[in-house]
Amino acid sequence: MSAGEPKPQATRISRDELARRIAADIAEGSYVNLGIGAPTLVANFLPADQEIILHTENGLLGMGPAPEADRIDPDLINAGKQPVTALPGAAYFHHADSFGMMRGGHLDVCVLGAFQVSQTGDLANWSTGAPGAIPAVGGAMDLAIGAKNVYVMTDLLTKTGESKLVEACTYPLTGVGCVTRVYTDHAVFDVTPDGFAVREAFGDNTVESLAEIIGLELTDASASGIREET
Repeated sequence: MSAGEPKPQATRISRDELARRIAADIAEGSYVNLGIGAPTLVANFLPADQEIILHTENGLLGMGPAPEADRIDPDLINAGKQPVTALPGAAYFHHADSFGMMRGGHLDVCVLGAFQVSQTGDLANWSTGAPGAIPAVGGAMDLAIGAKNVYVMTDLLTKTGESKLVEACTYPLTGVGCVTRVYTDHAVFDVTPDGFAVREAFGDNTVESLAEIIGLELTDASASGIREET
């Protein structure tokens, strides 16, 4: 592809559809932290008949889905200051205890947003260096290095059409070699010793078309070919 030539268009899925797809990969009995922003949508699609325990870094274990508009409790929020619900048996605790859970390897999964993910699993999700950018990494670093599995939920491309999956991150790092899997609006990618592998492509995307969009060599993670979904 020559410089300045528009990148090929490809089928995408919605944020809600992507959140549903991530929820399907979270095993029953898991302790899970959902990062600020789009990852919080995953809570709305977790199976009601399974026990999956949601953790928030501001001190709640047993978070439920977002409340109805007339059921909002202003004292019950997540780390992004969004109103949440508490399931039966939920526990509240000090912020320091919450970070102890994060750093101590007690979370099975965390779902985070990203500005960039490198092919070796490095994560950059707290700053682009732009004026007015968030001034500190916050709890993202603790989650990235402490969770057993780090799932990234993001659009594949930036608003200007650049891939968020890169050979090496150019933004400040949140964690090194920490990302397990990347869920995007085009496809799901595993991070492997050989780089990104396409686990599942959406719509008319293929390994070849995704490689052209991203600009990196990709492998096929599925034994029987990519399962395409609309």
